Amino acid sequence: MQRRRWRIAWLLGLGVLVNYFDRVNLSVSHDALVTTFGISTIAFGYLSGAYNWTYALCQLPIGVVLDKLGIRRVGRASSFLWSVASFAAAVTPNLGGFFAARLLLGVGEAPTFPANAKAIGLWFPQNERSFATSLFDSAAKFASAIGVPVIGILLLKVGWRWSFALTGVVSLLYFLLFWIIYRDPEDDLKLHEAEREHILGEANQRREEAAESASLGYLLRQRKVLGLALGFGSYNYVFYLLLTWLPTYLSSALHIDLLHSFLYTGVPWLFATVTDLAVGGWLVDALVRRGWSGSRVRKVILVGGTAFGLGIMGAAHAHTPMRALIWISVSIGGLAAAAPVGWSIPSLIAPRSSVGRVGGIINFSNQISGIAAPIVTGYLVAAHQSFAWAFGVSAIYLLIGIAGYIFLLGKIEPMRAEQPVIG
Repeated sequence: MQRRRWRIAWLLGLGVLVNYFDRVNLSVSHDALVTTFGISTIAFGYLSGAYNWTYALCQLPIGVVLDKLGIRRVGRASSFLWSVASFAAAVTPNLGGFFAARLLLGVGEAPTFPANAKAIGLWFPQNERSFATSLFDSAAKFASAIGVPVIGILLLKVGWRWSFALTGVVSLLYFLLFWIIYRDPEDDLKLHEAEREHILGEANQRREEAAESASLGYLLRQRKVLGLALGFGSYNYVFYLLLTWLPTYLSSALHIDLLHSFLYTGVPWLFATVTDLAVGGWLVDALVRRGWSGSRVRKVILVGGTAFGLGIMGAAHAHTPMRALIWISVSIGGLAAAAPVGWSIPSLIAPRSSVGRVGGIINFSNQISGIAAPIVTGYLVAAHQSFAWAFGVSAIYLLIGIAGYIFLLGKIEPMRAEQPVIG
């Protein structure tokens, strides 16, 4: 049997890797942008969140668009737009232009995770979805692990504008690759019949469900969707706090020079890449294939991994780089293990034709956190000259997210279909 489905999983992972280069580029360029545009700590917090503003606004409509137009067309348009945004950031003459480039980047990258979740649902049976999902979700962590040091060294050598231009070139190459490769299973003429049956056999058993569609309003009222959105929002708050502020935390709070802060930043993200693939991906699928309850396995990893995220409080009181990196690695490593499980859930609980909508709702919650985390952190660090309060706020949010997983999400199983209104 061919393994074309895994080629799709690697393609999606490469796309996430590329668009996270665009995201980490900003945190690496903190000092250079302060020098170029003369911005304050608070202003940098707003600039860090600008990408998420348009990203968040696009999430609910993009789920509907994905379900109507399909992954292929939306993916081509989005990857082209984020390429343009990277080039625009590289050549902008002022801070206003840079804000505009970040806003455009948010529009371009908005479909990425909902589209990937929908694609995995189309290309993989349930017992392979966690590892397939971890391939693209772990790329977000690996991009920081290698992107921060590589882009940081590039920035120190040739300047921040060239680092943004380079990410634009890489993004454009990915646009061409996605254009050539991606097809849905039913449109892929080279897909072997045995693999097609392996992929679609489970879907054929749910063909009646595939014809059903749940409206956005109905999905927003479902406890499972709200619990998943709340829990994932808490994960993304910590994720974006570290994505945007970790190099600055290491250099300012722990007095590490800029080059070493870039290198040290890669350590927690590399650990997170491993836990994402090994725990949230391989282990979950292996246990499910051995007959363990899929709902129970996923729930334990989801809640347990998020609980490990509370390790960020250890970093709040760390006074050495080694201790800080250990606690941050525990935090982001646990959250990374939970993340691919979370992204596999929309295709497990939603009607097949509404997975894009559920993915959009989840990512809307994520991006509200992505907007809030850098801004709130900027204010708290400016007010207290310390990251302790910023880390404390993220820990409180994680506790709320864990409660959402336990009391609202419940058993991971398909939701009841929406009943049509009569009369």
